[in-house]
Amino acid sequence: MILFGKSDPAELVRQADLLCSKNQFRAAIGLYGKILKDDPQNRGVLHKKGLAQNRAKKYSDAITCFDRLLELDNKDAPAYNNKAIAQAELGDTASALENYGRAIEADPRYAPARFNRAVLLDRLGEHEEALPDLDRAAELDRRKPNPRFYKGIVLGKMGRHEEALACFKGVCKRHPGHADSQFHVGIELTELGRHAEALGELASLPAEHRENANVLYARARSLSGLGREDESIAHLQKAAKKDSKTIKKWARAEKAFDGIRDDPGSKR
Repeated sequence: MILFGKSDPAELVRQADLLCSKNQFRAAIGLYGKILKDDPQNRGVLHKKGLAQNRAKKYSDAITCFDRLLELDNKDAPAYNNKAIAQAELGDTASALENYGRAIEADPRYAPARFNRAVLLDRLGEHEEALPDLDRAAELDRRKPNPRFYKGIVLGKMGRHEEALACFKGVCKRHPGHADSQFHVGIELTELGRHAEALGELASLPAEHRENANVLYARARSLSGLGREDESIAHLQKAAKKDSKTIKKWARAEKAFDGIRDDPGSKR
């Protein structure tokens, strides 16, 4: 404990990092700020402070922080990337896309900017344009499943279900235990009318996920597709108990349930 004089910057960084690990981002921001008062050009601390501000949803402050980093080094790809994240959260998608582009220009091998730009393009409905960035992000960082997984999501939205299925199966093969991909294998099998296979895939999910409302709803879709209407209704009822508003909204729009829509049990 320091009673007199200045606090040790390394100790303040350690404390701030610990606060971030506990999701106490606002407290961490204050500690990073103390360090920057004495060392305003400390790029490592500026970066940490900006990240914490993004996590605390203080997006305008984060942009200011990353701008300071870019004044020190206009080739800082992570600073452009994280500034773009803040801009996208504030709804300034045009500036966000521009800064993702600058991050890629500064470092063509910086995978996070490729991935984040693809996610934003997808959010904007530009699905086809998102795919090349996802492919490149997957090539640049083969250890992470996110780009391949998200590519499957985008392909599914585009109705390219065979390709989406191949994507999710690929993630499952490279990353055993990736439950989200296994779930989406089931979803894509359902979209392709392969309901028995879909049920098998969903049934083999880890036990802690099998009673999830989304999984129960997915099973209900395939059970209905196989004509097992009583079982389908039972699964819908279980799913609705966990998330009534969402499940009922989905079920009303789902063609797979046309045959059971008038059944009193399906309206509970």
